Amino acid sequence: MTIPKVLGRTSSINVRKVLWTLDELDLAYEREDWGAGFSPTNDPKFLQWNPNALVPVLIDEDGPLWESNAICRYVAAGTPLFPDGRRARALVDQWMDWQCTELNTAWRYAFAGLVRKSPGFDDPKQIKASVVAWNTAMGLLDARLVDTGAYVAGEHFTLADIVLGLSVHRWLFSPIEREDWPALNAYYARLKQRPAFSQWCLPEVP
Repeated sequence: MTIPKVLGRTSSINVRKVLWTLDELDLAYEREDWGAGFSPTNDPKFLQWNPNALVPVLIDEDGPLWESNAICRYVAAGTPLFPDGRRARALVDQWMDWQCTELNTAWRYAFAGLVRKSPGFDDPKQIKASVVAWNTAMGLLDARLVDTGAYVAGEHFTLADIVLGLSVHRWLFSPIEREDWPALNAYYARLKQRPAFSQWCLPEVP
């Protein structure tokens, strides 16, 4: 089996999902910088790996694989991070899918305007609405953590906690007004005890 290679810059939250997963599993890998500030993803070479021109991409002996959550599931298959039980796995998938659809949609405008300073994302009303939606989504996550008392999918740490742990980190380190969600704060403190968390949840990179 060849050592997989991850293509993507570490400032990308989606790249860090994959790297955190690999480190949780103590799997060896190589990484190349691609994306903003590095080799451009519209390079014909990169487009052969991912026609969407987005990072991350994982390349192993079976070829390239893209979409960060799919890569995480791929490398974690057969491990406790992605359990085999039908119901347990569905809960992990449920929260991973929620992260990349509902939660990401909520924060996208505010983050683009306040952190990335992207052109066209400077409407104060839309930023405010995005912040409200973001806090509402995080409140839903807080309620889930109140129910489990531990991790997103239940008693044990799983892939869902990697993708949502990074999302909680982004929420905490973005320049917005936040609701006080005690269960989320306790959850973040638990995640901070994991060595791979401190490696990839960089304070300066929400």
